[in-house]
Amino acid sequence: MLTAFTAGLLLITISELGDKTFFIAVILSMQHSRKIVFAGVTAALAAMTVLSVIFGQILSILTQGSKIYVHYAEIVLFIAFGLKLLYDAWKMPAKADEEVMDEAKEAVEKAELDSKQKSTWSILLKSFVLTFIAEWGDRTQIATIALAASNNAIGVTAGAILGHSICAAIAVIGGKLIAGRISEKQITLLGGILFIIFGIVAAIEGN
Repeated sequence: MLTAFTAGLLLITISELGDKTFFIAVILSMQHSRKIVFAGVTAALAAMTVLSVIFGQILSILTQGSKIYVHYAEIVLFIAFGLKLLYDAWKMPAKADEEVMDEAKEAVEKAELDSKQKSTWSILLKSFVLTFIAEWGDRTQIATIALAASNNAIGVTAGAILGHSICAAIAVIGGKLIAGRISEKQITLLGGILFIIFGIVAAIEGN
């Protein structure tokens, strides 16, 4: 369980910093109550984590007789993700941070146009929905599914949710100041290295 917890925590914390969902939390926290935004964002990320772990466990059950193939698939997935992230970081333009920020702004502005309500529940719901949609299909969701397929489900869930909560807290507390100092290129590079390390560790543990 400790290994699964640590893997989930490290993978999510590093991968989510500077991500689209991170910037959504930053923008929303500058417009609304930080506590409400944090609650909505964290709830969405926790819900996504639980869903991802369930998908991973279902995958594990369906492939009960082919554990070796799931193990190799996990190794390939992590290393492939890592190599892709390294390639993305290498090709990433200097203004990549601005592009991600602009995407987040566009999503928030669209939600503002759709709803002019400023009540606690409307802000909470908006934070939840925007974050959940942005996170769906993200690399961290797929990585969480892969981790849950071959690791302790409770450990992965707890580690991933804590990682998401840390990133959400940094986003709503630090806001624009911290966001301006985060390099998407460096975070992507670090994430790529981390994915490859997890792939190597998975390969070693399987021997």
